[in-house]
Amino acid sequence: MKQLWLIGGLAFASLNVLADDGYLLGAGDKISIKVFGQDDMALQTQLTDSGTINYPFLGSIKASGRTLKELEQLIYQGLKGDYLIEPNVYVGIDEYRPFYIHGEVKKPGAYPYQPGMTVNQAVALAGGLTERASRDRIVIAREAKKAETENGTLNSRVLAGDTVTILQRFF
Repeated sequence: MKQLWLIGGLAFASLNVLADDGYLLGAGDKISIKVFGQDDMALQTQLTDSGTINYPFLGSIKASGRTLKELEQLIYQGLKGDYLIEPNVYVGIDEYRPFYIHGEVKKPGAYPYQPGMTVNQAVALAGGLTERASRDRIVIAREAKKAETENGTLNSRVLAGDTVTILQRFF
């Protein structure tokens, strides 16, 4: 669902990012940056594999691992003074990076992430469970914790970039 943001008299459409204010940006996220009254500073871009963006006047900025508000503040500080007196900066998510699901689901693969998503909803996107699927043996590899996995349930949260594995049940 898209939301409408009103900043300095201009309306901007954005995906529902209010539901997950703690969302950390990562490689693959597509974002929009706007500065009120400065059309030449508007940018739609995708974070590179290294988690950076190239922004006019500021160059390469490390966006990965930051919240939208933190990135807004970083751009604000970079533009304030040298380029603008009091810049009004907006950063929004256009498209989240995908999550991945495999194992005992009918259509394994990458799917678009939505804030608040659970394993159960991810399974539904993947066409449902196979006949051999276990509802109790679910492993989630968190992108943020590269070497760690955790046991999950159908009610566990899925985050952008996660890999969910549905294991076989024992007969």
